[in-house]
Amino acid sequence: MKHVIALDVGGTGMKAALVGADGELLHRSRRATGRERGPDAVVADILDFAAELRAHGVRRYGEPASAAGVAVPGIVDEAEGIAVYAANLGWRDVPLRALLTERLGGVPVALGHDVRTGGLAEGRVGAGRGADRFLFVALGTGIAGAIGIDGRVEAGAHGFAGEIGHIVVRPQGAPCPCGQRGCLERFASAAAVSEAWAAACGDPGADAADCAKAVESGDVRARRVWQEAVDALADGLVTALTLLDPRTLIIGGGLAEAGETLFTPLREAVRRRVTFQKTPSLVPAALGDTAGCLGAGLLARDLIDTTDPSYPSEVTT
Repeated sequence: MKHVIALDVGGTGMKAALVGADGELLHRSRRATGRERGPDAVVADILDFAAELRAHGVRRYGEPASAAGVAVPGIVDEAEGIAVYAANLGWRDVPLRALLTERLGGVPVALGHDVRTGGLAEGRVGAGRGADRFLFVALGTGIAGAIGIDGRVEAGAHGFAGEIGHIVVRPQGAPCPCGQRGCLERFASAAAVSEAWAAACGDPGADAADCAKAVESGDVRARRVWQEAVDALADGLVTALTLLDPRTLIIGGGLAEAGETLFTPLREAVRRRVTFQKTPSLVPAALGDTAGCLGAGLLARDLIDTTDPSYPSEVTT
């Protein structure tokens, strides 16, 4: 049975799947990334994990995978297949595509940025299905985005496209590790909301999910913290939609798990800021933590000759 390997490498865990020709997830597996053992050990574990997936495919389906797709965090040179830098994994300039190609017996391998890869899946088979242009924004520890155009995701000339978290929304505001001040992710990421709510309520262990619950219960302090984050996010999103004119705006990540506690005030805040622009549909992401793995599978399938009728252009979820 024809299939591909899909691997999503995160800061703490790796998710993997074998994806069949009809898009079915034939086999799923997870394991810890083990970053505490250093970058060389992480790379070795990625190679071992991929080799185990290949071996499983041979045993279970009678043939090795036809291609592999891998999503990794940090700065990624997708054209050259190099994992340039990842602060949370500690690696620099790892020729991951070449290493995986060798380990997997010479099959083609695609390497992608984790958020762009997740955005690819959301755009093709998730919340953005059918949209010719979309913007996917992940609200997690930081904020990152993926710009979707006609079924692909734009990486940019240097691999930095979509870094919406570093749009300056509060000039001279809080310093950001990137070197600027007032970046969006310093005000509207899950980490930023957690920090602000912990300070407001006096509980150092409080996080963004606690803030959302307090908002729902009517806590005035929580509503103030939440609205400040929503306003900053709306400022960043309107800047992005002014530049990109997406048809669909997809919001994912941990903060989006608050549901309408986030989306109702966010839609209103965006609506108030729009003047001449066309307001896109603003929707929650649909694929959850499977987006990166599904996107990696799509990257792998894109490497295979599209004239092969056993590899349709979509996956099922």
